[in-house]
Amino acid sequence: MGSEILPCSAAVADLAGEGPPSFRIFIGYDPREDAAFEVCRHSLLKRSSVPLEIHPIKQSELRAAGLFWRERGPTESTEFSFTRFLTPHLAGFQGWAMFVDCDFLYLADIKELIALIDDRYAIMCVHHEYAPKETTKMDGAVQTVYPRKNWSSMVLYNCGHPKNRAALTPEAVSTQTGAFLHRFTWLDDAEIGEIPFVWNFLVGHNNVDPNDPTTFPKAIHYTTGGPWFERYKDCEFAELWLEELEELNKENTKIAAA
Repeated sequence: MGSEILPCSAAVADLAGEGPPSFRIFIGYDPREDAAFEVCRHSLLKRSSVPLEIHPIKQSELRAAGLFWRERGPTESTEFSFTRFLTPHLAGFQGWAMFVDCDFLYLADIKELIALIDDRYAIMCVHHEYAPKETTKMDGAVQTVYPRKNWSSMVLYNCGHPKNRAALTPEAVSTQTGAFLHRFTWLDDAEIGEIPFVWNFLVGHNNVDPNDPTTFPKAIHYTTGGPWFERYKDCEFAELWLEELEELNKENTKIAAA
């Protein structure tokens, strides 16, 4: 990620008055889910009608930069379990930016989601009522249950909001409890805006009603594990992810051959 661990160029451009910046998206990165990251990124760029600036949040680089130092706990299923909350800091505490887990597949233009942004809120996310029954997920990681589970898996951050600036410092992200961060305890309920569930459609939990277009997923979240794990190669919507991967691989082959 290199320079990306500093306030990103879009924020700098905005401050300098150089015109509207690209919308900034930070994707959680875990080395064992590299394919998931690449497919998520590809699905965003492919369908977006607005310019995007996409950054992987890599724990190793954040540690090297002195921005993250907490020890990994037994309930952390990915390397970005906590680093996700550095999104406002990485965005220079300016404007709006999005964090999303790498296990998402976007099926719609992100412009539609950006249009929902409301400056009244400190953050915006899907307000899931989700209590998984499985005891493990992905490649054997421990499955945990807690209030507001999966709310933090895709968040629109009002990065300059005073409460985000005060609460989401590198010091806090490395020392605060999981409950404080994942439940957005630093905010009042009225400061957490709601996004339609189709933007964080949980595989195995949310359902499509063929007669109701408002239930058709715009972003699929393979929250317990996706087809890049052998255990979930035949999960619901696996074929859509595999098609996206095949398209990405073909594009990369063409680029390599050029």
